Amino acid sequence: MRLDEFDYELPEALIAQHPPPSRGASRLLRMDGASGTLEDAHFRDLPGFLRPHDLLVFNDTRVIKARLFGRKASGGQVEVLVERILDGNHALAQVRASHAPREGATLHLAGDLTATVTGRVGEFFQLRFEGDTPVFEALERAGSMPLPPYITRAPEAVDEDRYQTVFAREPGAVAAPTAGLHFDASMLARVAEAGAETAFVTLHVGAGTFQPVRVLHVAEHQMHSEWYEVSPATVDAIARARARGGRVLAVGTTTLRALESAARGGGIEAGRGDTNLFILPGFRFRVADRLLTNFHLPRSTLMMLVAAFGGTDNIRRAYAHAVENRYRFLSYGDAMLIERA
Repeated sequence: MRLDEFDYELPEALIAQHPPPSRGASRLLRMDGASGTLEDAHFRDLPGFLRPHDLLVFNDTRVIKARLFGRKASGGQVEVLVERILDGNHALAQVRASHAPREGATLHLAGDLTATVTGRVGEFFQLRFEGDTPVFEALERAGSMPLPPYITRAPEAVDEDRYQTVFAREPGAVAAPTAGLHFDASMLARVAEAGAETAFVTLHVGAGTFQPVRVLHVAEHQMHSEWYEVSPATVDAIARARARGGRVLAVGTTTLRALESAARGGGIEAGRGDTNLFILPGFRFRVADRLLTNFHLPRSTLMMLVAAFGGTDNIRRAYAHAVENRYRFLSYGDAMLIERA
């Protein structure tokens, strides 16, 4: 498969720069993977697409304030985006500067934070944060919300609430599981009223989710690893839904990757660890029957994932329909409900 098979023309005006007025005030494009049929709806219509004993699985990761600005000891400006916190004082991070800092370099960051470069792991820098304050607390005090690169404005106060799901509880992500942003307490109550159940996984979304694919043949692309956990309670909920004739709806591509990572041995098993699962057309899905997701960038790994789930030709038609009908794209955009091909 070639990279250009996952391309489409995305008008810049359709990239949502702000969240909708309220959670759930979005459109919803429903696609049947078997037939390719498309249905225009609104997110508020979601409970009508559920049946009793269906199971919705959410990613409960919490976005941390992972972006820091400052200067190198030499005076040059620097921007740090923490990718993963390793322990109380150490982290992996992307570091942007006119000249890449060398091992041993000191970075003076916002909030009087000081970090020392201790090495490299691929494109990431290993940082040691000096002082007694744990990295999590330091970021919460001095960092800013790491909005995606295609949101071209500076973070605003509203983003601290709206770029976080209402059920976020496990800190560690540097990007939001955006399909979950549509849900508020009222919608969760309506899901329950429809007879559906809910369960949770954790996958700490890394900045690699925005990493462009730079190879012509997509199978050669290397995914970044992300930490995930699927609990015994979620495994039990899936078994219960299956036994009662319910369907498993993965809310977001990160939830889908966590579930399918936990099922790589055949049946789904509880566990935790790193996953670099790369889902391409031809992938055999073992857990999810349906996927709720936003609209993704052309030529991205997420575009490849939805093509695997819904069928490449179906997804091409659906995205052309979404562009023609002025759906809002990407993190703060509209949603798509895909029935598996």
